[in-house]
Amino acid sequence: MRDFRSSIQPRKTTLREQDYNRNDTPSRRTLNRRDFLAAVSGLTVVAGLSAFAGCTAAAEPGLRIATNPWIGYELLYLSRELGQLENTNVRLVELLSNTDSVQALAAGTVDGAGLTLDEALAARAAGLDLKIVLVFDFSAGADALLARPGIDQLAELKGKRIGVEQTGVGALMLDAALKRAGLVAADVQVIGLTVDQHLAAFRTGQVDALVTFEPIAGQVAAAGGQPLFDSRAIPGSIVDVLALSSKALEANPETARQLLARYFQALAYLRQNPADAAQRMAPRLGLTPAAVQTGYQKLVLPDLTENRRLLGGRPSPLETSAATLATLMLREKLLAREVGVTNFIDASYLPEVQS
Repeated sequence: MRDFRSSIQPRKTTLREQDYNRNDTPSRRTLNRRDFLAAVSGLTVVAGLSAFAGCTAAAEPGLRIATNPWIGYELLYLSRELGQLENTNVRLVELLSNTDSVQALAAGTVDGAGLTLDEALAARAAGLDLKIVLVFDFSAGADALLARPGIDQLAELKGKRIGVEQTGVGALMLDAALKRAGLVAADVQVIGLTVDQHLAAFRTGQVDALVTFEPIAGQVAAAGGQPLFDSRAIPGSIVDVLALSSKALEANPETARQLLARYFQALAYLRQNPADAAQRMAPRLGLTPAAVQTGYQKLVLPDLTENRRLLGGRPSPLETSAATLATLMLREKLLAREVGVTNFIDASYLPEVQS
């Protein structure tokens, strides 16, 4: 059964808009939200802009928001399905990957995108002037480290080969797992693997353990992998955000506020009507309604009050997390240069909390 993310398929980077109605489901999707850093390492994001030659739209009213298919972003589409985005000048643009989203941001063909925090940091390091205005979700078990039978404790990973995707999320998970085990990176053999290589590497014995995420984690478990560590142990560390260009925010402040207000209306609908919401979201995601509901159990979805806490203050909790993650990414050579996080987080577009 296909779950929230699938293995990456080689393809030419293209911009593709999907204007779905309830029954429209793309025949082919990449559900992985982390196939990104290679495209922006060392300011190389600009090199991909030729794929968008002639596509850059003239300035137009409203906001164009890019996502790749991922359950954490799906409430935007539920909002549209419920008719909440009508008359808001918001256009949702679904692309094949987060690489596409960042290249579209750089080209000006979209104004914002759903990204993981590490992706947003890499885009900022690549020169994109972005602001984070919303936290979509935190991973709460969707990311995990699994090991071969016979490796029953994290400390037993010493000297072993650990496969991991070379992203900020992969580095963060491995670092946390090794710290829990009392180990450092020099105590293990780190094998860089893209997500489409994870399951085969485990099955063929190329690695002794694997840092991965759903649905690959479930497939590795079915192949004998034993879960030793997951993202529940580092709550709040792996986060999806909505990043908008500063220029677009300045031009469309009220539209941004409307978008965020409608998002929280959709979140409320999901919580009040989970079965109907799952039924509405399932066709677009290519999942059963039951799988949609199970998927949300592995995510924490911050409400408006929590978003205001996360994005508010100087520094805000999210700014502190971003600074810590940026330091880790720089150490792991996932950022080509230091990136400041001051003025990176903006809570001013969130609705007021109703008393």
